[in-house]
Amino acid sequence: MKITFSNNPKKTEKEVLFVSVEPKNTDEIVKENGVKTLYLKCDEKDKMNLRKLFLLVRKMVILAKGVKAEKIAFDFNDFKFAKIKLSDEELGEIIGTQFDFANYEFVEYKTPTKEGFNFIKEVMILGANKEIQKAILKGHTIAGEVNKTRTLSNIPGGDMTPQILARKAKEAVKGLSVKVTVLGEKEMERQNMRAILSVGRGSDEESKFIIMEYKGGKKNDKPIILVGKGVTFDTGGINLKPSNSLLGMNMDMSGGASVIHTLALVAKMKLKKNVIGLIPSVENMASGKSYRPGDIVRSMSGKTIEILNTDAEGRVILADALTYAEKYNPEVVIDIATLTGAAIVALGERASAIFTDDDKLAKDFEEVGEKTGEYVWRLPMWEEYENEIKGSLGDWTNIHNKDSRYGGAIYAAIFLHQFIKGHKWVHLDIAPRMTSMAGENLAGGALGTPVRLLYKFIEEY
Repeated sequence: MKITFSNNPKKTEKEVLFVSVEPKNTDEIVKENGVKTLYLKCDEKDKMNLRKLFLLVRKMVILAKGVKAEKIAFDFNDFKFAKIKLSDEELGEIIGTQFDFANYEFVEYKTPTKEGFNFIKEVMILGANKEIQKAILKGHTIAGEVNKTRTLSNIPGGDMTPQILARKAKEAVKGLSVKVTVLGEKEMERQNMRAILSVGRGSDEESKFIIMEYKGGKKNDKPIILVGKGVTFDTGGINLKPSNSLLGMNMDMSGGASVIHTLALVAKMKLKKNVIGLIPSVENMASGKSYRPGDIVRSMSGKTIEILNTDAEGRVILADALTYAEKYNPEVVIDIATLTGAAIVALGERASAIFTDDDKLAKDFEEVGEKTGEYVWRLPMWEEYENEIKGSLGDWTNIHNKDSRYGGAIYAAIFLHQFIKGHKWVHLDIAPRMTSMAGENLAGGALGTPVRLLYKFIEEY
């Protein structure tokens, strides 16, 4: 999509749809003297808040696409609301991000009609000075990587294997200052990454461990490490998922996809930080070679994992990745995973679950979530919860040791914590935000969570 800036719109341009933000009872398009204007329904200006602003910007795009407009124009100042305390640059970044966010649709597997696919091709923004223009273009860049994350996550499982994901990681940072190293199964065996290897054993596809290194900070600066779950398809393994739960499991690598494109975004924006991405990537398949319920796996850390359910595989592969992260002497480690349905049960579909034993980190993420629209809600991880994952034959069980159906997201986080104690650490269970939901003014499918959250956290940390 092309973005242009002007202070003198040509009202005679009949192909342009002009947008006006005024308090109205309905959204409507008015045609006067050959010029079409879309009037957006919104709350009275004193009732607007940041969350509603995100939706309003997206609605502008959705309605314009609904009337097959290809070029729209709007005044930047129309989106200023006194109650929303933002600088012009902050507002510009939001507009630039949300506009592209709403313009996205996954069409790679669709046959185009004669008219082609329905996208906004150009947007003209009025009343934006150079600093605002810069901020809008920054938002445009952010949204570009978010949308690439969505595409990567949306690709069907038959066309997305650990090897392909590793190749996509290299393609994502081509020409950028990011070093990508991919470990195969032989290299992982030498690293004693038997937790990852055990989960991937049931698949004919070779498991991979993807390492992405961006060093924009000083040589001795401790890195921020992002660890993303990269299960390219999850059948549940021997504990096979029910049929209706298998659809969408191509997106079980969404955490890994978000790490790939966060690294690309950090490099594009040339942040003066050291950032490392680690992505353990496997297929969890049911076969004669699959790891079994009752198996005891010795992880890279030396701790053993008693497998009570093969469908709790994400935390098993992340255990090795978190241990590997310790090699970097990290400043903070953040793992991102579509980890549990229990997080969806707890929170619905409007926020990711966040776990950490660091109150300041929790507060930082909550504040950044509000700024970016990628909301998080903290759940407890008290030490007492460890009793329910202590093994009888191994050190730790990969689910509640009494197979309880309660608190699944918490026990997953408590399990992960055993492999990263002693470091600043945050766990993001993004299962609730894996896909969009009705009313968000977004296309169906993957959301690209939490690229915006991670980028803003790294930028401000």
